[in-house]
Amino acid sequence: MQRAFIAGGLLAVTSSVLGVFMVLRREAMIGHGLSHATFAGVALGLLMGYEPMLLALLVAAIGAVFMIRLKEDSGLGGDTGIGILSSIGMALGVVIATIAGDFNADLLSYLFGSILTIQPHEVIISGFLAAFTIGLFCWFYQDLIYITFDKECAKASGISAHRLEVILGIITAVTVVVGMRIVGLLLVTALMVIPGASALLISKSVKSAILLSVLIGVTTVILGLIVSYYLNFPASGSIVILEGIVLGGALVEHNYSRIG
Repeated sequence: MQRAFIAGGLLAVTSSVLGVFMVLRREAMIGHGLSHATFAGVALGLLMGYEPMLLALLVAAIGAVFMIRLKEDSGLGGDTGIGILSSIGMALGVVIATIAGDFNADLLSYLFGSILTIQPHEVIISGFLAAFTIGLFCWFYQDLIYITFDKECAKASGISAHRLEVILGIITAVTVVVGMRIVGLLLVTALMVIPGASALLISKSVKSAILLSVLIGVTTVILGLIVSYYLNFPASGSIVILEGIVLGGALVEHNYSRIG
């Protein structure tokens, strides 16, 4: 439980900050596409006897770069890249799992999460991820804001939008891989998107939205683990349901303030 609280809280910080920019950039489904690609990496790792997280990270990083290149070079749009990647990734994962046929229980733990079995090294990875992400966002904050709201002007002013998008894609991939042990690949996108969306509904600025998103993310993770412990509910489901309740409250507040 102690490792679960620490790792879950650290992941919540990372995913909540990242989620604000994902929602602002209309790229909330990137995590969904990468989670499907990561499924293929996990299945391949289990089949070959390698550490699933390492192969999952490699596949997710390649998938993130693929989506960015497809969006920039083909003119098909980011949603098309997400659809292609998620479909191919899930198909490969299903085929590999069917071929192996003897590790379904292990695979399910990655699909639905197993936060109470998280290992010490995964807590350390979560800590490095949180520190790296916060440092990166602090360092590139102004540039990220610029490319988020006016990408063409940002390019004209000399900002390397492609480099920043690749960095964001890699961070998203790492977040998905770390998050799959906590809430599972099927729900990790919610951990990134819902706190950010909730915060943006009721915040007056991007900075306040980031802070509120982190607060929502960390609080729901902690409360979700407590609910899971005492009611014997799945931790991943408890966390995401609580985030959904918070989102509902944010929507009510947003609509009420507009009426007022």
